[in-house]
Amino acid sequence: MDMGKLFIIVGIIFLIIGVIWTFIGRLPGDFSFKIGNASIHFPLMTSIIVSIILTIIFAIIGRFK
Repeated sequence: MDMGKLFIIVGIIFLIIGVIWTFIGRLPGDFSFKIGNASIHFPLMTSIIVSIILTIIFAIIGRFK
């Protein structure tokens, strides 16, 4: 597979995920802390889901190489 086509496919997948995330918002496993004037957001569940999705995508791409 040409590297350019791969980047286009991955970009479209990220675009779709971004649109879905816009409507879903924060997930239940994401933590937010407010200490004084500072607020900290730690997206734990979001990171886990992104990791799983990327693992699946790269496993599928790896099988076709």
